[in-house]
Amino acid sequence: MRDVAVVTDQSTIAEVSEALADVFRTGAVGDVFTEDVFLDGHPPFWRFQIQGRDAFAEWLRGYVGEHVTVDVVRTVATTDGFVTEHLDEHVSDGARITSRKLVLCTMRDARIAELSVYCSGDWDAELRARHQAEAPIVRP
Repeated sequence: MRDVAVVTDQSTIAEVSEALADVFRTGAVGDVFTEDVFLDGHPPFWRFQIQGRDAFAEWLRGYVGEHVTVDVVRTVATTDGFVTEHLDEHVSDGARITSRKLVLCTMRDARIAELSVYCSGDWDAELRARHQAEAPIVRP
């Protein structure tokens, strides 16, 4: 078992959760993460890991698209951080792309020390239309 501080302050969790969404909106890492932050990424059909804030920032530069919006659907506290759900949208080659993410965050000293990101992948207009026709959603 790893040593982590228990986080119970809801205002800190809300603030850090929104700051994380800003990271994905802007591509700027800022001071949201610890120096040794660990990312475990789970896009569809793949998995990758990154260690360190500088390595995370480098990866992020190639990840963040144009005209990005990130809506925080909800954030739920855990014993050592939080889980947050994002609805993302960006423009790629002139096309609107959407995705959904769940991010499990472990905090240390009011910063994110670890995050596991589970992503639906990028959905273009064709995939959204196919999904609506074959498996319409009941709840947003």
